[in-house]
Amino acid sequence: MNDVYMLSDTMILQKIGDRVRSARLKQNITQKNLSEAANVSLTTLKNMEGGEIRSVDALLRILRTLGLLDAFQPLVDEEQLSPREYYEMVNEAKRKQRQRAVGKTNRTVNKEESEW
Repeated sequence: MNDVYMLSDTMILQKIGDRVRSARLKQNITQKNLSEAANVSLTTLKNMEGGEIRSVDALLRILRTLGLLDAFQPLVDEEQLSPREYYEMVNEAKRKQRQRAVGKTNRTVNKEESEW
């Protein structure tokens, strides 16, 4: 497998287009049927299979229709905190909470002046 960072953007797009075409053919789906099921134009699908991907939205709809969205799972998963990271986060939040001053107050209430 090639290191994806060593590939040019054009080569990556071409490989994605090839994978879309391959998955479509393995599932015995015509371009017309896939474009209709994914709600994208036939031209968009043909361009995508040719390595011209201009719309992430269209790509997601096609991948969803083909059952290939698993490739995006790491991007949408919530990052898990280790127990130590969670402990530090909770303690940091506690330190940032506003605290009331502790001590005696200097206010004295003059009961004679109050009419209440």
